[in-house]
Amino acid sequence: MNKMEERLWSYIDGSCSEDEQKAVSILIAQDEAYRLKYEELMAFNRQLSKMEMDEPSMAFTYNVMEDIRAEYAQKPLKAMIDKRIIKGIFLFFIFTILLLLIYSLATVHLSGTKSGMHLPDSVKLPDIKKYFTAPVIKGFLFFDVVLGLFLFDAYLRKRSVSKQL
Repeated sequence: MNKMEERLWSYIDGSCSEDEQKAVSILIAQDEAYRLKYEELMAFNRQLSKMEMDEPSMAFTYNVMEDIRAEYAQKPLKAMIDKRIIKGIFLFFIFTILLLLIYSLATVHLSGTKSGMHLPDSVKLPDIKKYFTAPVIKGFLFFDVVLGLFLFDAYLRKRSVSKQL
């Protein structure tokens, strides 16, 4: 679109200032090229105003919204979780456990007695031999084996599903 058409469209639409409107009306009255182009654009504008605007179908908005919902629903929850947050929590707990372990080892006083370790008199440890009986240890080991097999099965299923996709 050239400068003449832009000025004429602004004049036709009424989007130009009063000074520009006066200047364009003088140009239309005096210049033959401006007058012919103005008549052509006015005829085109009348044809446009006679046309009916196309409207989308009634279900258009619904279909678009359903497509958007389906697009968001396809993302699994794992994609939404930031792995840096999980790693940060993991590092916090590892750091806390290490500090606790270092503190507990630093407060224990070891001596060369026959028992191998001598705790301060203020610390009384319970007799744990009565809690770790054979059935308790076997139950604990059984639970650990079942849990390990369950986790291994979940890992294998996840791996086979990812291969199918």
